[in-house]
This record gives sequence, structure tokens and C-alpha cells, in this order.
Amino acid sequence: MESNNHIIICVGRQVGSGGHDIARMLALDFNAKYYDRELLNLAAKESGFSEKFFEQNDERRGIFRSLFNLRATPVHDSDIYANNFSQESLFKFQSDAIMKAADEGSCVFVGRCADYVLRERQNVVNVFISASLEFRIKQIMAKREMDYSAARKFILQSEATRASFYNYYTGKKWGAAESYDLCIDASILGLQTTEKLIVDFIRKRFGL
Repeated sequence: MESNNHIIICVGRQVGSGGHDIARMLALDFNAKYYDRELLNLAAKESGFSEKFFEQNDERRGIFRSLFNLRATPVHDSDIYANNFSQESLFKFQSDAIMKAADEGSCVFVGRCADYVLRERQNVVNVFISASLEFRIKQIMAKREMDYSAARKFILQSEATRASFYNYYTGKKWGAAESYDLCIDASILGLQTTEKLIVDFIRKRFGL
């Protein structure tokens, strides 16, 4: 553990696996701040861009060209629209927001390559939540009011985009066991029991 005793939990997740719900439960159990889309607001404040920029760029590659055409006005004067401004610049703003949040206290981060951004820190545990495809399809059908075919298509397309983003910025493989400290299938025991197993793992990992 680092001297400040902060616990940083980075949660990767398959679409529909319940990863967001598990991450929220972890934040409650460890009295930690929860960051998912909240990171977009932090990144917007750090960069001076509107949050809309980061919403459209969220865990995606190659979207910057379309954003550039929007010509949205930043909240402060700058040459941010210079030709050398890149997709990597948006990623850096988000990474800076992750680093800043991690400095301030215990956090649970969902996605956005937080495990890679915080890779040099000793007080970080990286977890990946998976689930069977059938489980995930049912979850998406219920949450998004989709039929079976649409839910399956949504999962496959969303995960391809997410994996591309993660692999590009980290040089690792999204969802591969070697990229994480713990990988667990939430569809076997359910979300609550899965979360308790993760809590036990983290407590033993840090001697709590």
C-alpha cells in the first residue's frame, strides 16, 4: 500500500455483465468515490472543452474528426484547435482527470483504461467482470428494451469498439486475464455474491 492508504479499484467489464452495478457496490464497501461517466465531467473541466466532446469520444477511437467539425467553443481561449491537436490529446485530458481523482482518495474507476493510466501505482487492483453471453443479452434486453437480436448486436458492436479503444491506448488485450489481477464471471453466482468475492480478494490483497 502507498503511504496515503488510498485504495484504487479499476473495473473492466463486458457489456451487460453487471460491471457498473458491481463497481458501485465496491465503492460503497470501501467508502470510495465512484467514477464512470463522472470522469467525462472532470476531463472537461481539466481541458476547457464541453463535456459533450468527451461524451462523444467516450471509449472510442477515431471520433475526433467528426468532433472537429462541430467547432464547439472551449470555456477558455486557447489554440486547442490547432492542427496538431489529436485524439491522443483527449485521452490525455481524461487520463489527467483519472490521476487527479486517484490522488485525492479511494476510488473505483469503471473502464477508460484506468488500469493502464495508474499502472505505476502500488495501491491499485484491476478487476475484469465477464458474464455468459445469454446472461448479458437478457440484461441488455431488460435495461434497453431491446429484442434478443438487437441486444446481441448492441453487445457485439459495443465490445468491439471498447476493445479497440483499450488495446490501442494500452498495448494490452482487453479482457485477457494477464491484463488484470482478478477476472470473474458474474453470471455464475450473481452480482451481489460476485461483489463480495471481489471484496474478499481486495482485502486479502492489501491485508485489510
